[in-house]
Amino acid sequence: MPIYVYQTFEIKQDKFKEGIENLKAIKKFRNENYNHQVELLTPITGNDHTYALVSICDGLAEMELQDKKMFEDESYLELIGEFFLENIIQGSMNTKIYRSAREMKENNK
Repeated sequence: MPIYVYQTFEIKQDKFKEGIENLKAIKKFRNENYNHQVELLTPITGNDHTYALVSICDGLAEMELQDKKMFEDESYLELIGEFFLENIIQGSMNTKIYRSAREMKENNK
């Protein structure tokens, strides 16, 4: 069953260009090096500097395995270190995990 990890954060206004470039690099790196799909979501309405990353994994176990791999990878740690320390407002990150709703089977009695 797919798992969706939805992370929102607010980019510092004076670091907007750097933040967007860093997010694009994170998305590309994760899609090329790990077994999950990552999308970058930009706001249409709401707070202009609040962006989101959505990653889709095959299940909770796969999500945990990919997280372990990412946090053991020095190249990835450099990418996210810069992003967290330089480009987003401290305390603005919010992470939620969702799963797909199961399809209901009709009872043919």
